Amino acid sequence: MSTVRHFLDVDRLDSRTVRQILDLGRKIKSDIDGHRQLLARKTLALIFEKPSTRTRVSFEVGMRQLGGDVVVLKPDDMQLGRGETIGDTARVLSRYVDAVMVRTTGEERVHELAEYASIPIINGLTDQSHPTQIMADLMTFEEHRGPIGGRTVAWIGDCNNVAVSWVHAAVRLDFEIRLACPPQYGPSQALLDWAKAEGRGRVVVMEDPKEAVRGVECVITDAWASMHNTDVEERAAILAPYQVNEALMELAHPEALFMHCLPAHRNEEVTDGVIDGRHSVVWDEAENRLHAHKAILVWCLLDGAV
Repeated sequence: MSTVRHFLDVDRLDSRTVRQILDLGRKIKSDIDGHRQLLARKTLALIFEKPSTRTRVSFEVGMRQLGGDVVVLKPDDMQLGRGETIGDTARVLSRYVDAVMVRTTGEERVHELAEYASIPIINGLTDQSHPTQIMADLMTFEEHRGPIGGRTVAWIGDCNNVAVSWVHAAVRLDFEIRLACPPQYGPSQALLDWAKAEGRGRVVVMEDPKEAVRGVECVITDAWASMHNTDVEERAAILAPYQVNEALMELAHPEALFMHCLPAHRNEEVTDGVIDGRHSVVWDEAENRLHAHKAILVWCLLDGAV
């Protein structure tokens, strides 16, 4: 019996696998019709314990474009929301569907699902990381600028779950990421220790966003408050100097890309002039959620068939 392929976090994959999924995403995107029946007669369960636009639509449309079916489950739809254990839920879903994508709070919930499931579990977002988003981001960078290895990108603002996955990606694909964050919203020591121990890529932590973006080939930011944050006003005050605006982008490489995983709070973390400007690839980035997620599904379910 083959080992179940879970997609839990980029740091749990080796460099070769990350590259394989990215290449597969490009291949599927370039020949959508040629891949329409890859997952015929397979069913994906989508569990949403947090709101979603792009994750839900991209996985649901992606699975259907691959010839499969989907079942969407929210807490009120499931016994999991009424006290059934995660382990029991995993065992039951394993008898009904072929894979599960879950968008939830703590990463331990995803890992527990994977521990008890006999089918692939995909981490669609937790408070700690967002690996499916990063696969789309990497795909977008490479579409516009070629291989990301050896390049330099800058993350501006709170070192949130998306930033953590960018650090994982920097280590796996050997590029530099500069994290410009206020001290209270910087990366954890555990994350930095992991990156150093892995010995690839380069993670540079600094407070000054101007220093961080100087000459970089990609500037990335995200909303100042995530879904689980309650200190919204305090965060806005502290992060105000970290707004990505036209003056900041001028310090980057002249052909630098701007990325944002969306939803954006316009004229807070990013100005209209940047998100709608010539550097922005956010709409390509959003579209590539569809193609990257299809690649993850195929990688999880077909074990080298493509």
